[in-house]
Amino acid sequence: MTLNEYQNHALETAIYPDDRRIIYPTLGLTGEAGEVADKVKKVIRDNEQQFTEDRKLEIAKEIGDVLWYCATLSRDLGFDLEEVARMNVEKLRSRKERHLLHGSGDNR
Repeated sequence: MTLNEYQNHALETAIYPDDRRIIYPTLGLTGEAGEVADKVKKVIRDNEQQFTEDRKLEIAKEIGDVLWYCATLSRDLGFDLEEVARMNVEKLRSRKERHLLHGSGDNR
């Protein structure tokens, strides 16, 4: 499945008010990213830092929720997921070529 095919499937279940576009998926994205982090934290706290197959599956499901919000937010901003992915790869390649992968700031 391509990223755009996934995005089309995700949008079939994107049910939220039109006047909350951009805002709703942004809030959902941050919440789901927090759930990914929380599951990883609990592996460290409760599971002796052992990422069992079950724990990995739980985390992967949360990553799927992150991806759903990325798909809907991208659409709300006027981009398809493949465009977003392409822009990201180009940005990172440029930073690597200019030896700027380390450091901070959006425009390096």
